[in-house]
Amino acid sequence: MWQTFIIEPMTNLLLLIYTLIGQNFGIAIILFTILIRAITWPLTAQQLKGTSGIQELQTDKEWMGIQKKYKGDKEKLAQEQMRIYKERGINPFGSCLPTLIQFPIIIGLYQAIIRSLAATPLSLLNLSRGLYPILDVTKVIPLKSTFLWMDLGRPESIQVFGFALPVLAIIVVITSYIQSKLMTPPPNPGGNDQGAAMSGMMSIYMPFLMGYFALTFASGLALYFITSNLLGIAQYVMMGKANWDNVIPGRKK
Repeated sequence: MWQTFIIEPMTNLLLLIYTLIGQNFGIAIILFTILIRAITWPLTAQQLKGTSGIQELQTDKEWMGIQKKYKGDKEKLAQEQMRIYKERGINPFGSCLPTLIQFPIIIGLYQAIIRSLAATPLSLLNLSRGLYPILDVTKVIPLKSTFLWMDLGRPESIQVFGFALPVLAIIVVITSYIQSKLMTPPPNPGGNDQGAAMSGMMSIYMPFLMGYFALTFASGLALYFITSNLLGIAQYVMMGKANWDNVIPGRKK
């Protein structure tokens, strides 16, 4: 099922875009990312709605009241917080959901890139067998994997003064951090907000996890990460939901 419903459709969509734009695999990945962002827009909108709801709670009288009332009882405080979340239709972990949803896409895309960049006779045979009739095999095989200075089927790095500098991995970490911080709700100074705490941890750990993937896997995956992150940042900014105060550590609104 994974092969039929994830890898093969992604591979064929990537290669279809690749053939339509003049056989540029880097541009194909960028356009594919834009398409994925458009498809997952409802999830992003839900994520922003949940984040805005959590931000509004920080000045809510009832919310602030339970922080003071149950300050010494963490269990009761958590129960009251979840009650308010439920009553107002807020998902405290909604800011983590789109990131988690991306994991199957990331795995599928990585396998689709490796599958598309077939080099051995067996891998070429498997690729040709999985192509949809709409694709012309002669325009797909062999696939041109170079884009700018990168070989999209291999991890990327640039030699600087004799050292291998993973430029894309660094950009992935920075853009992932900015994107996650822009949508993280401000912490409640007097409370024990579990949702905000979870979002805060995710905003720290996830950028480095994405950077590790970009460092060790095919650079085509890093290109997807960067494009997706930049699109996400642009979405938050255009909707007026970007929380810039969280981007710089220690800065207070």
